[in-house]
Amino acid sequence: MATSEALINAFTTLLVTVDPPGLAPLFLGLTQGMTNAQRRQVAIRGPVIGFLILTAFALFGAAILGALGINTSALRIAGGLLLFTIAFEMIFEKRNERKEKTTGDAITKDHIHNLAAFPLAIPLIAGPGAISATVLISGTMPGWMDKLLLIGVIAVVSALVFASLSVAERLNRFLGVTGRAVLTRLLGVLLAALSVQFVIDGAKSAFAG
Repeated sequence: MATSEALINAFTTLLVTVDPPGLAPLFLGLTQGMTNAQRRQVAIRGPVIGFLILTAFALFGAAILGALGINTSALRIAGGLLLFTIAFEMIFEKRNERKEKTTGDAITKDHIHNLAAFPLAIPLIAGPGAISATVLISGTMPGWMDKLLLIGVIAVVSALVFASLSVAERLNRFLGVTGRAVLTRLLGVLLAALSVQFVIDGAKSAFAG
Protein backbone atom coordinates (compact mmCIF):
# COMPACT_ATOMS: atom_id res chain seq x y z
CA MET A 1 0.00 0.00 0.00
CA ALA A 2 1.16 3.52 -0.77
CA THR A 3 2.84 5.35 2.09
CA SER A 4 1.52 8.60 3.52
CA GLU A 5 4.49 10.36 1.94
CA ALA A 6 3.57 8.99 -1.49
CA LEU A 7 -0.03 10.17 -1.06
CA ILE A 8 1.10 13.62 0.04
CA ASN A 9 3.38 13.84 -2.97
CA ALA A 10 0.54 12.74 -5.26
CA PHE A 11 -1.81 15.32 -3.75
CA THR A 12 0.76 18.11 -4.01
CA THR A 13 1.60 17.23 -7.60
CA LEU A 14 -2.02 17.15 -8.74
CA LEU A 15 -2.92 20.27 -6.75
CA VAL A 16 -0.14 22.28 -8.35
CA THR A 17 -0.85 20.86 -11.80
CA VAL A 18 -4.61 21.44 -11.73
CA ASP A 19 -4.21 24.78 -9.88
CA PRO A 20 -7.76 25.34 -8.52
CA PRO A 21 -7.17 29.02 -7.59
CA GLY A 22 -5.86 29.72 -11.08
CA LEU A 23 -9.02 28.25 -12.62
CA ALA A 24 -11.32 30.74 -10.85
CA PRO A 25 -10.59 33.80 -13.05
CA LEU A 26 -10.58 31.65 -16.20
CA PHE A 27 -13.98 30.31 -15.17
CA LEU A 28 -15.31 33.87 -14.92
CA GLY A 29 -14.17 34.67 -18.43
CA LEU A 30 -15.52 31.47 -19.94
CA THR A 31 -18.97 31.84 -18.33
CA GLN A 32 -19.47 35.50 -19.19
CA GLY A 33 -23.14 36.28 -19.86
CA MET A 34 -24.50 33.34 -17.89
CA THR A 35 -26.87 33.60 -14.94
CA ASN A 36 -25.73 32.50 -11.49
CA ALA A 37 -27.77 29.30 -11.81
CA GLN A 38 -26.23 28.48 -15.20
CA ARG A 39 -22.74 29.26 -13.91
CA ARG A 40 -23.29 26.97 -10.93
CA GLN A 41 -24.27 24.12 -13.28
CA VAL A 42 -20.98 24.55 -15.10
CA ALA A 43 -19.11 24.78 -11.77
CA ILE A 44 -20.57 21.43 -10.72
CA ARG A 45 -20.35 19.57 -14.02
CA GLY A 46 -16.81 20.65 -14.87
CA PRO A 47 -15.06 19.21 -11.77
CA VAL A 48 -17.21 16.04 -11.93
CA ILE A 49 -16.26 15.41 -15.57
CA GLY A 50 -12.64 16.28 -14.80
CA PHE A 51 -12.67 13.81 -11.90
CA LEU A 52 -14.03 11.03 -14.14
CA ILE A 53 -11.41 11.71 -16.81
CA LEU A 54 -8.51 11.70 -14.35
CA THR A 55 -9.89 8.59 -12.65
CA ALA A 56 -10.03 6.80 -16.00
CA PHE A 57 -6.40 7.69 -16.69
CA ALA A 58 -5.41 6.66 -13.15
CA LEU A 59 -6.86 3.21 -13.78
CA PHE A 60 -6.23 2.66 -17.49
CA GLY A 61 -4.09 5.58 -18.69
CA ALA A 62 -0.86 3.76 -19.33
CA ALA A 63 -2.64 0.95 -21.19
CA ILE A 64 -4.74 3.37 -23.29
CA LEU A 65 -1.82 5.57 -24.33
CA GLY A 66 0.37 2.56 -25.05
CA ALA A 67 -2.32 0.89 -27.16
CA LEU A 68 -2.86 4.06 -29.20
CA GLY A 69 0.83 4.83 -29.50
CA ILE A 70 0.35 8.25 -27.89
CA ASN A 71 2.92 9.84 -25.59
CA THR A 72 2.57 12.75 -23.17
CA SER A 73 4.27 15.11 -25.62
CA ALA A 74 1.41 14.68 -28.06
CA LEU A 75 -1.08 15.31 -25.23
CA ARG A 76 0.60 18.60 -24.34
CA ILE A 77 0.64 19.82 -27.94
CA ALA A 78 -2.99 18.86 -28.58
CA GLY A 79 -4.15 20.46 -25.33
CA GLY A 80 -2.24 23.64 -26.13
CA LEU A 81 -3.87 23.95 -29.54
CA LEU A 82 -7.33 23.44 -28.05
CA LEU A 83 -6.68 26.08 -25.39
CA PHE A 84 -5.48 28.56 -28.00
CA THR A 85 -8.79 28.25 -29.85
CA ILE A 86 -10.68 29.18 -26.69
CA ALA A 87 -8.30 32.06 -25.96
CA PHE A 88 -8.88 33.47 -29.46
CA GLU A 89 -12.62 33.44 -28.91
CA MET A 90 -12.29 35.14 -25.52
CA ILE A 91 -10.12 37.96 -26.90
CA PHE A 92 -12.20 38.70 -30.00
CA GLU A 93 -15.65 37.96 -28.51
CA LYS A 94 -16.37 35.20 -31.02
CA ARG A 95 -18.22 33.33 -28.29
CA ASN A 96 -20.70 36.19 -27.85
CA GLU A 97 -21.26 36.43 -31.60
CA ARG A 98 -22.01 32.73 -31.74
CA LYS A 99 -24.38 32.95 -28.79
CA GLU A 100 -26.37 35.73 -30.46
CA LYS A 101 -27.14 33.39 -33.36
CA THR A 102 -28.65 30.74 -31.09
CA THR A 103 -31.83 30.59 -29.07
CA GLY A 104 -31.96 30.88 -25.28
CA ASP A 105 -32.98 27.23 -24.93
CA ALA A 106 -30.01 26.11 -26.99
CA ILE A 107 -27.66 28.11 -24.76
CA THR A 108 -29.20 26.65 -21.62
CA LYS A 109 -29.20 23.02 -22.71
CA ASP A 110 -26.25 22.70 -25.03
CA HIS A 111 -23.83 25.52 -24.36
CA ILE A 112 -23.69 24.94 -20.60
CA HIS A 113 -23.11 21.20 -20.97
CA ASN A 114 -20.54 21.66 -23.73
CA LEU A 115 -18.66 24.36 -21.81
CA ALA A 116 -18.45 22.18 -18.69
CA ALA A 117 -16.89 19.39 -20.75
CA PHE A 118 -14.74 21.59 -23.00
CA PRO A 119 -12.75 23.60 -22.18
CA LEU A 120 -13.40 23.51 -18.40
CA ALA A 121 -13.14 19.78 -17.67
CA ILE A 122 -10.63 19.18 -20.44
CA PRO A 123 -8.13 20.67 -21.01
CA LEU A 124 -8.32 23.17 -18.11
CA ILE A 125 -9.01 20.76 -15.21
CA ALA A 126 -7.95 17.43 -16.71
CA GLY A 127 -5.36 18.96 -18.99
CA PRO A 128 -2.19 17.48 -20.47
CA GLY A 129 -0.23 18.21 -17.31
CA ALA A 130 -2.81 16.72 -14.95
CA ILE A 131 -3.32 13.66 -17.16
CA SER A 132 0.42 13.14 -17.49
CA ALA A 133 0.90 13.52 -13.74
CA THR A 134 -1.95 11.09 -13.04
CA VAL A 135 -0.53 8.47 -15.39
CA LEU A 136 2.95 8.85 -13.91
CA ILE A 137 1.72 8.69 -10.31
CA SER A 138 -0.47 5.71 -11.12
CA GLY A 139 2.61 3.93 -12.47
CA THR A 140 4.20 4.13 -9.02
CA MET A 141 1.08 2.68 -7.38
CA PRO A 142 0.58 -0.76 -8.95
CA GLY A 143 -1.87 -2.23 -6.42
CA TRP A 144 -5.65 -1.78 -6.64
CA MET A 145 -5.77 -0.37 -3.11
CA ASP A 146 -3.15 2.17 -4.12
CA LYS A 147 -5.28 3.06 -7.16
CA LEU A 148 -8.28 3.64 -4.91
CA LEU A 149 -6.23 5.93 -2.69
CA LEU A 150 -5.09 7.85 -5.77
CA ILE A 151 -8.73 8.21 -6.85
CA GLY A 152 -9.45 9.62 -3.38
CA VAL A 153 -6.69 12.19 -3.90
CA ILE A 154 -8.20 13.13 -7.27
CA ALA A 155 -11.60 13.53 -5.59
CA VAL A 156 -10.16 15.94 -3.00
CA VAL A 157 -8.50 18.04 -5.70
CA SER A 158 -11.76 18.08 -7.68
CA ALA A 159 -13.63 19.28 -4.58
CA LEU A 160 -11.12 22.10 -4.21
CA VAL A 161 -11.71 23.04 -7.84
CA PHE A 162 -15.45 23.27 -7.19
CA ALA A 163 -14.84 25.43 -4.11
CA SER A 164 -12.63 27.75 -6.15
CA LEU A 165 -15.23 28.07 -8.92
CA SER A 166 -17.91 28.80 -6.33
CA VAL A 167 -15.86 31.74 -5.06
CA ALA A 168 -15.50 32.96 -8.64
CA GLU A 169 -19.29 33.00 -8.98
CA ARG A 170 -19.68 35.39 -6.06
CA LEU A 171 -16.78 37.53 -7.20
CA ASN A 172 -18.52 38.03 -10.54
CA ARG A 173 -21.25 40.10 -8.85
CA PHE A 174 -18.77 42.84 -8.04
CA LEU A 175 -17.16 43.11 -11.48
CA GLY A 176 -20.03 44.48 -13.58
CA VAL A 177 -20.26 44.48 -17.38
CA THR A 178 -17.13 46.56 -17.96
CA GLY A 179 -15.08 44.64 -15.45
CA ARG A 180 -16.07 41.30 -17.00
CA ALA A 181 -15.26 42.54 -20.51
CA VAL A 182 -11.80 43.72 -19.48
CA LEU A 183 -11.15 40.58 -17.44
CA THR A 184 -12.23 38.31 -20.28
CA ARG A 185 -9.75 39.88 -22.71
CA LEU A 186 -6.90 39.90 -20.22
CA LEU A 187 -7.52 36.26 -19.35
CA GLY A 188 -7.77 35.43 -23.04
CA VAL A 189 -4.25 36.77 -23.54
CA LEU A 190 -2.97 34.82 -20.51
CA LEU A 191 -4.73 31.69 -21.71
CA ALA A 192 -3.17 32.11 -25.16
CA ALA A 193 0.26 32.34 -23.55
CA LEU A 194 -0.47 29.25 -21.46
CA SER A 195 -1.58 27.33 -24.53
CA VAL A 196 1.60 28.27 -26.41
CA GLN A 197 3.66 27.13 -23.43
CA PHE A 198 1.89 23.76 -23.55
CA VAL A 199 2.83 23.40 -27.22
CA ILE A 200 6.45 24.47 -26.58
CA ASP A 201 6.82 22.02 -23.68
CA GLY A 202 5.31 19.24 -25.77
CA ALA A 203 7.58 19.99 -28.72
CA LYS A 204 10.68 20.12 -26.52
CA SER A 205 9.79 16.81 -24.94
CA ALA A 206 9.08 15.24 -28.34
CA PHE A 207 12.39 16.37 -29.85
CA ALA A 208 14.33 15.41 -26.73
CA GLY A 209 12.81 11.94 -26.91
